[in-house]
Amino acid sequence: MTTANEIADKIAADYGLTKAQGKTIVEAVFAAITAAATSGSETSIPSFGKFKIKATPERDARNPATGATIKVAAAKKLTFQPAKALKDLMNK
Repeated sequence: MTTANEIADKIAADYGLTKAQGKTIVEAVFAAITAAATSGSETSIPSFGKFKIKATPERDARNPATGATIKVAAAKKLTFQPAKALKDLMNK
């Protein structure tokens, strides 16, 4: 598993920055994606993929322990759709 700190360290090493500067860059990217998502916008990163909001309607579900039917509220979810270039790299 890769963490945000590991990504920041890699950016810092590759571009001759301090670890703090690398972390600031990573946090800024995440903040930009979060801001776009909360405003309902899509974030597209060429050769990587798209982050977008998907609305899921209210639905019925079952409690596995009791078998009782419950309502699951409608919600918005952040989804990621990988770009074709990324899919091709993953499936080599």
